[in-house]
Amino acid sequence: MRVAEREDSELDHGSWPATIPAVAQLLRDGLDLAPGVTLLVGENGSGKSTLVEAIAMAYGLSPEGGTTHSVHRTRPSESPLASALRLTRGLGAGRWGFFLRAETMHGWYTHLEENPGSNPFEPRFHEMSHGESFLAVLQHRFDSPGFYCLDEPEAALSFSATLALVGTLHDLARMGGQVLCATHSPVLAALPGATLLEVGEWGYREATWEELDLVQHWRAYLADPQRYLRHVID
Repeated sequence: MRVAEREDSELDHGSWPATIPAVAQLLRDGLDLAPGVTLLVGENGSGKSTLVEAIAMAYGLSPEGGTTHSVHRTRPSESPLASALRLTRGLGAGRWGFFLRAETMHGWYTHLEENPGSNPFEPRFHEMSHGESFLAVLQHRFDSPGFYCLDEPEAALSFSATLALVGTLHDLARMGGQVLCATHSPVLAALPGATLLEVGEWGYREATWEELDLVQHWRAYLADPQRYLRHVID
């Protein structure tokens, strides 16, 4: 799938979000998403979630999470970037997709309860813990080829549950699905075969797991926590 700025885009390149280096690079050069899993890794404010949100919306997914068939909205907060993008899919690509957005999933759960579907076996996500509901979504919704966007899914998951997500993403790629995921997790970033794009003041660039600042900082912290803590604790 290729993501590029539309010819008729009216987005102001001198204003946010176009001033974010990663967004500016996307508008300038476009982005070719490789088959399988692409992981965006970077600091808060680097633009990785802005990219995932805009690409998900340009695909037709709800900005607050869910599928192409469950568009809902509570309080609009998304950037205008989506309307400036054009997505070019390969021949034969389906239209199924899902956007898992950690910060707004409870709104999607409410939408499902208010608009029940035809699946009588779908769990009542609100009656589960935060982490359990995420795992249930993975089990019931991440089971077929399609385009899956995830924004920091590890926020609700334990270490073992994050490993389960790694397995789910690997299976999706193997069955022909395509995944775009923003993450802070070195566990997710270690997914074999994934394309890693490190996002920062340079824009975005392909990297290996060992090269990621994220991985280097976690390694150094686990080896010697006090090396970091002495700067934040008096």
